[in-house]
Amino acid sequence: MQYSTFLEKVFSLGRLVVAVSFLFALAGCGFFRADVTDRGTGGADDVLETAYSQIGTRYKYGSASPKKGFDCSGFVYWVYKENGYTIPRMTSEQMKCGYAVSQKKARKGDIVVFKTSQSPSSLHSGIYVGKNAFIHSPSKGKTVKVDKMNNKYWKGKLVAVRRVIEE
Repeated sequence: MQYSTFLEKVFSLGRLVVAVSFLFALAGCGFFRADVTDRGTGGADDVLETAYSQIGTRYKYGSASPKKGFDCSGFVYWVYKENGYTIPRMTSEQMKCGYAVSQKKARKGDIVVFKTSQSPSSLHSGIYVGKNAFIHSPSKGKTVKVDKMNNKYWKGKLVAVRRVIEE
C-alpha cells in the first residue's frame, strides 16, 4: 500500500470518528439517559400525588422546597426526588433528561418544557397530568397549580416532553 493511500484512509476514518462523536455530543444526556441517576421507586401516580400535594405552595425563585416555595424547575426536581428519582435541577437540563416523546404520546408524570419568550433562558417546566394539562409553579406572586396546555398563554410554546418514569 502506498503511503498516500494509507493517509487517505486514516483521514477518512478520522472524519468518521469526529462526525460520530459530534452526533453523540448533540444528542446530549438524553440519548444515554445518564442524567437520571436513580430510577426511583414511585410510578407516575405517586409522582402526581406528590405534585398535587403541593397545590397552593407559593412560587419562590431559586427554591426547591415546600417550606420556602418552588420555582418551576425546583418544583419538578423536588417532586421527582421525593419519589426516588434524581433528575437535573435546572429546566435547561430537565428538557434533556429521560427521552423525548411527542405531545400526542405524553403520559402522566412526563416532564413538559415550554419556551416562554425569545430569550435563551426563558424556559418553563412542569409535570404532565393527562388530558392536555400540567401542574407547575408558575411565577412570582402565584402558587403551584394545574393549567391547560392549550390555553391562550401556553398554546404553541411546548418545546419538549421528556419521559423519565418507565412503567
